[in-house]
Amino acid sequence: MCFSVIGNFSENSITEKGAILERSFSMQNSLLKNFTYFFIIIIFLIFFIPCFFFPVFINSNVISFLPSNSGYIWPIPGYTTITSYFGRRISPTAGASSFHKGIDIGAPENTNLIAITSGTITYTGFLGGGGYTITLSPDESTKITYCHVSPNFLVKTGDLVTQGQLIGLVGPMYVDNVPGNQYHDELGRPTNGAMTGTHLHLGVRIGDEYIDPLSFFETGFQSAF
Repeated sequence: MCFSVIGNFSENSITEKGAILERSFSMQNSLLKNFTYFFIIIIFLIFFIPCFFFPVFINSNVISFLPSNSGYIWPIPGYTTITSYFGRRISPTAGASSFHKGIDIGAPENTNLIAITSGTITYTGFLGGGGYTITLSPDESTKITYCHVSPNFLVKTGDLVTQGQLIGLVGPMYVDNVPGNQYHDELGRPTNGAMTGTHLHLGVRIGDEYIDPLSFFETGFQSAF
């Protein structure tokens, strides 16, 4: 009788231990599965998510700052849409030339403008069809003009600036109380030179010859897309 009780007790103990071991293995398997899922999620975040954001980085301001073959950098970080190219065109508004001596880059008012190269500021003021203008001269023969800028100049004539330095802001469409300003819209409101919307007009003149600014930015400009 006693042996029978002990035998039953031993069998029950073995059964309970087996159940405990089975539950333990089940918990371990569950933890292993959870860890595997967690590991897969981490791998996904590390390797796949950046693929979705990579095009954003490609179109970001960083690319516009890359020097082109000429050594110049893009003048208006984050904005690369050309609204009017260099050369012959239909005049967009009264007073605008039919031969465009620069490029127009569309951007909202107060967008930052940077020095495309180091040099000296040789002009700040209102320049007819160019409206409020900043001229940067890297040497005696080269003039780089930023037109339709803000009248709240950040630089003055004689300032030495370095490449990438903030030198101005995209100007407003309308300006008041400018002596001799002949430019206005169809309603008679005085404009910041000959323009139909806020933008930067970038011009490059070497000696007496106007050069297509994109010829200085071809490589860097195309890499922004």
